[in-house]
Amino acid sequence: MYKKILIKHYKIGDYMIIGIILRTLFMYFFIILAYRLMGKKEVGQLSIIDLIVSILIAELVALAIEGEKNAIMMSVVPIMVLVGVQIFISFITLKNEKIRYIIDGKPVVIIKNGKLNFTEMSKLRYSLDDLISQLRLQGVKSIDKVKYAVLENNGNLSVFQDDSDYPLPIILDGVIDQTVLKEIDKDYEWIINILKKRKLELDQVFYAFYVADKVFIITKEELL
Repeated sequence: MYKKILIKHYKIGDYMIIGIILRTLFMYFFIILAYRLMGKKEVGQLSIIDLIVSILIAELVALAIEGEKNAIMMSVVPIMVLVGVQIFISFITLKNEKIRYIIDGKPVVIIKNGKLNFTEMSKLRYSLDDLISQLRLQGVKSIDKVKYAVLENNGNLSVFQDDSDYPLPIILDGVIDQTVLKEIDKDYEWIINILKKRKLELDQVFYAFYVADKVFIITKEELL
């Protein structure tokens, strides 16, 4: 009698292990598909919204693996909802600059010509220790050697030293960045005149950047 119970216990245990393995494999390939749909390639590219979605997906996957059979569908449905919401938000932020800045934030110049922008650092709660640490990781020994240092949306610091020119994005998908124009002491009319000379309308420009006193323009037609 004891042997029969023990054998039955082992069989149940085996089925449970097989079930966990199958659920794990299913969720593994399902999550790969989900992230491919969201278009994310690297963890370093994740914004705050992307990170939140990733954490929620991780929790749902854990529930699916540890739960019963119905737990898979109870996890798959909310994961697909999150993926759908994320794709929708990505589309909206691509088309609307203001919404993009609200959700993702925008790159901020922390150092310009060796001088710190304490106002922006204070707004972002980005300490001097954080700045020095990231500069040190990039092999920069002195702040006054930095021409530009930009804190990106994902928290990384892009550093351009004296011997390099930092490309400043003036137009992105037909929208002029007024902050950049102010940074280079130019105005709206200045960039519009440049476009007129090149026989271009603002909505034809996909990307335009300013570097070494020159404006480089990529039109939407060039991307087709």
